[in-house]
Amino acid sequence: MKVIYFDTETTGLDCDRCNIIELAMLTVIDDEIVETYDEFVNIGCRLPPKITKITGITDEMLINEGVSEERIARDLKERLTPGTVMIAHNCQFDLSFVYSLLKRYYPDEACDIVSSLNWIDTVSVLKDRKDYPHKLIDAVEFYGIEKVNFHRAIDDTKALYMVTQAMRKDRDDLKEYRNVFGYNPKWGVGGIEFKFIHYEAQPYHNMGERLPYSEILPKKVNNH
Repeated sequence: MKVIYFDTETTGLDCDRCNIIELAMLTVIDDEIVETYDEFVNIGCRLPPKITKITGITDEMLINEGVSEERIARDLKERLTPGTVMIAHNCQFDLSFVYSLLKRYYPDEACDIVSSLNWIDTVSVLKDRKDYPHKLIDAVEFYGIEKVNFHRAIDDTKALYMVTQAMRKDRDDLKEYRNVFGYNPKWGVGGIEFKFIHYEAQPYHNMGERLPYSEILPKKVNNH
């Protein structure tokens, strides 16, 4: 089985107006790490100061080390092969940005690419296992994992990998969360609402009421 743990750093929260500035992917096949991918993206404009403050990513880093958006889209298309399990913390956010990027360069294929995959949101899993709060750093502390440099995509991805392993050891039910995303009923679903994802209202204080099993959900359709 092929699993990609992934994370993005972006210029903001709106996937239609903002850009990915760093993409990290940790690819695991049959429990063996086969690729560590981490690229900055040269978006051709200056970063908002607050994004540099949060991420530590500077304009100079993007100019000197960044690759083009087209290159990132091509790399995604090559790696996101049908049946791959994609895991992210707050996956709805990262999926929305990945889809928006793919759609800019592969408008006729983007829907088929993302809908052919299985997506797992570790925030949704964490809400079923512990009380508020549910950030990645909270999951790291909850499972006793050594702290890392958060808000850089590659470090978040490595932390996510360790958190997911701990989750599996804690309770081996991650397959039940495939393509099932919880959302805060106060705010609704953020980003793009995909038809191949089942969205379920999931309050922060959700312990004792787990999300529905993905096996009972209808099969995915090839559109967003």
